[in-house]
Amino acid sequence: MADPSSSIRVERGPAGVATVVLDRPERRNALDGAMVGELRNVLRRLDAEEGVRVVALRGAGPDFCAGADLREVRASVEAGVLAGLEDAQALGDLFIEMRAMRRPIVAVVRGRALAGGCGLATACDLVLAARSATFGYPEVRLGFVPAMVMAILRRSTGETRAFELVALGATIDAGTAADYGIVNRVFDDAELDAGTEEFLGDLASRSASAVALTKRLLYQIDGVDFAAAIRTGADVNALARLTDDCRAGMDRFLKRKDRRE
Repeated sequence: MADPSSSIRVERGPAGVATVVLDRPERRNALDGAMVGELRNVLRRLDAEEGVRVVALRGAGPDFCAGADLREVRASVEAGVLAGLEDAQALGDLFIEMRAMRRPIVAVVRGRALAGGCGLATACDLVLAARSATFGYPEVRLGFVPAMVMAILRRSTGETRAFELVALGATIDAGTAADYGIVNRVFDDAELDAGTEEFLGDLASRSASAVALTKRLLYQIDGVDFAAAIRTGADVNALARLTDDCRAGMDRFLKRKDRRE
């Protein structure tokens, strides 16, 4: 039975797809400490489940996530710098853990993904969006800094585009976000659910070990020089050859090739 006090809901779909729902629609799914902690725990559990192949992340209600709960942020100001640091580090740790998960995480954005909510979407490995969805980092308008999300944003868009987005604090539509490299796929609003189901099913059908190793390699080589990236890639290449999925895949390919010849 679901906990009525929970701010996170998990829905099980076919083909090993698990959907995590941010469930504070009355607060536009704003991130408070309890939600961040619960989300971290839920993602850890799902990553450990062998039957889960893909994790989707959605928001309940009309919006994905409006960012940090400003009431809690304001309270942390009164509590002092250490309280603020602890709060910020918890969200930062969530972003780090999402990148370290074996399972790919796909954000499915309807409505607004703003500030930390936009950071949460882009901390996922892939982002799908409804055409009417909007993205932005409006923190500067409050005299605040989108500090942790900057590490993600500059990797997606490049330095000058990232600075433009955070310095102006403008909100952009899903099409523009796709052009900037923030969003992978944009669907017409009426087609979002069907398009998402097909996309997630396709991703879940891929080799779980190959996807996990690909994700690990992608983030592991970030920031290293060319030679180190090549050497790391060689290590992963050798490791992939030893997986059951790779052996089975090569056997299938070679059998088809033999039949054609």
